[in-house]
Amino acid sequence: MLIFAIETSCDETAVALVKAEKGNFFVVDEYVSSQVKTHAPFGGVVPNLAARDHLKNLPVLLKKIISKNKIKRNDVDLIAVTQGPGLIPALLVGTNASKALAYAWKKPLAGVNHIAGHIYANFIQGSTFPFLKHSSRNSSRSNLSIKFPILALIVSGGHTELIFMKKHLSYKIIGQTLDDAAGEAFDKVAKILRLGYPGGPAISACATNHITWNMKHGTKVKKSAPCSMLHAPCMKLPRPMIDSGSLDFSFSGLKTAVLYTVRDNSKITKSKKLTGELCSEFQQAVVDVLVYKTIQAAKKYKPKTILLGGGVSANQELRRQLKEKIRNSKFEIRNCGLAIPDTRYSLDNAAMIAVAGYHKWKLSKNKKAFYNNWRKLEANANLKL
Repeated sequence: MLIFAIETSCDETAVALVKAEKGNFFVVDEYVSSQVKTHAPFGGVVPNLAARDHLKNLPVLLKKIISKNKIKRNDVDLIAVTQGPGLIPALLVGTNASKALAYAWKKPLAGVNHIAGHIYANFIQGSTFPFLKHSSRNSSRSNLSIKFPILALIVSGGHTELIFMKKHLSYKIIGQTLDDAAGEAFDKVAKILRLGYPGGPAISACATNHITWNMKHGTKVKKSAPCSMLHAPCMKLPRPMIDSGSLDFSFSGLKTAVLYTVRDNSKITKSKKLTGELCSEFQQAVVDVLVYKTIQAAKKYKPKTILLGGGVSANQELRRQLKEKIRNSKFEIRNCGLAIPDTRYSLDNAAMIAVAGYHKWKLSKNKKAFYNNWRKLEANANLKL
């Protein structure tokens, strides 16, 4: 089965061809066009500018992937598109394009929840790093076995959620952000520190440089030491809601704490060392909360696999510390499998939309309705799982 997918929920224009074969998913071809240069001057995504760039880039990518792979309408079995959540001007570009293709090719069309896409990024063959119980540490990435029930931590610019799944397409949100998402906090803190956009990679790079410097000149710790010892901060930021007893998140206060720290110490933005220290402490605060809440959720819900997804899942410290925490756990969760997608599938892409769309189509009891989606499907900025 060949799935043609489109993703335009935010500021990445993406298309992909994915082959589904005996429960495995192989990316035949894919393209992603970034809009970083467009939005960098504003320190964040401007919805109408994002839509404008999607209108410009999507026809080019569609033509490229169709002509390169010599795709004819009889070759495609299903079209999948991000229906929401996201920026409505951006979503409209992708959904309207997919509806036109579905009509022209007379193909079924699956509207996909963007968050579901990030979960199913872990099912792309060869794209996911398997850790711990479900595969040997020397195994190929293509041999990952994801077992239900699943606990998914989805961390991105617009979402921070813990989702429990007993089976495919069964989503139970057991924790979510009450205000800013983690990725949004990264972008806002980067703006406060004048590090540019996107904030996540900028803060991560700054923090990594600080940790490296500390290991050479400052705190004397072994490379094998617990992650929390490596950044050894003098500045101390709060870990929001870490002792709340709930699985919900809050990052607005953490962002404000950074703002007040910079306000009260004008030397920070003028010093690479001080900026690096604050970046390291901020990143560690976010990671501490995300990892702690995930471990608490795993203890309560006892999943067989923990999945990581979303743009912030590309953060190397988050990956490393979550893996470390599970491995060193004294509880049953040390027997959990852990799946983390390749960084290209952590970020917004169309391949993950194809995989999620396949499952929506495959498990549907009314497949005929998908053939009428060219007429009925509507973008939904607040689409729920």
